[in-house]
Amino acid sequence: MKLDAFDYDLPSSRIAQQAVEPRDAARMLVLARDRATLRHRHVRDLPELLDPGDLLVVNDTRVVPARVIGRKATGGRIELLFLEPRAAGAGQGGPWRALVGASRPPAPGAAIALPGGFCATLLGPPDDEGHVDVAVEGAGGVPALLERHGLPPLPPYIRRGARDARLAADRYRYQTIFAREPGAVAAPTAGLHFTPDLLARLERRGCRVARVTLHVGEGTFRAPREDRLERIRLHAERFSVPPETADAIAAARTTGRRVVAVGTTTVRALEGRPPAAGGDRPEPGSGTTDLFIRPGHRFRWVDALLTNFHLPRSTLLVLVAAFAGREPVLDAYREAVRMGYRFYSYGDAMLVL
Repeated sequence: MKLDAFDYDLPSSRIAQQAVEPRDAARMLVLARDRATLRHRHVRDLPELLDPGDLLVVNDTRVVPARVIGRKATGGRIELLFLEPRAAGAGQGGPWRALVGASRPPAPGAAIALPGGFCATLLGPPDDEGHVDVAVEGAGGVPALLERHGLPPLPPYIRRGARDARLAADRYRYQTIFAREPGAVAAPTAGLHFTPDLLARLERRGCRVARVTLHVGEGTFRAPREDRLERIRLHAERFSVPPETADAIAAARTTGRRVVAVGTTTVRALEGRPPAAGGDRPEPGSGTTDLFIRPGHRFRWVDALLTNFHLPRSTLLVLVAAFAGREPVLDAYREAVRMGYRFYSYGDAMLVL
């Protein structure tokens, strides 16, 4: 099967440029898999749509403000997206791996002026994917630079000028209320819809919440290079499934309740785990995963899915189609376009039951 089979038409006016407030005021298209029916609701209606004992599993990764704007010696603008230190313990003084965005990257060794008096030097030419090792001079190194001057690494379809007043709000708004483990370069966007009040109402309903961690990596910004699904390889991302989450899934299974994954990142963290002894829970653990879920995947741990609307011909759309069926999902997307839903990271949601 080819990615062409997961295409749809989306007017650019449907791409959300800022999030709604409050968070749970986002619209939510509800797709019932057993009947392929659609209902139009809002995220705040979740407690009415879930049953007592249902388990929501959320991703608690925290987005690092890893994007920094600098100036080349010529005065030209350059953008650095800091990904990770090149060696353990190199967080302050050692080089970092980064993505470089510029009309013409400077030559290795050239100085790049960064905010707050920091200075960066490229240690080599960018590779085919734009990666380069970067050394940063300044008190506290890269962690201090990002803490003081880093910007949220918004996806390219959310457009912000250098003086856009929304940048300050993005630093808070492009972060879920569950975020606690730093390491992501993009938000797990389904979680952006939750508020403390919504969580309280879900708890009163009798729903439980458990956590996994999957640090969303740079691969989320990249279109697949291959067209055939069986040839696509994803960038590996770090994850953790704690024992208490595995136990909560086992308890839901025992009582016949649903495991509701909040976001495709949660699906990938859970579905990449083999069954533990007894077979009623995923094996707890941590590591990296490059799992690509496509039609034919047998879902072990996820019974329902809350997700945003994804890009055409994207691996995330393929995952949703694997869960709910290609035609029902594409029909739902066409209905969402027709009804004026807002798409992508700051957009509306879809609940698949």
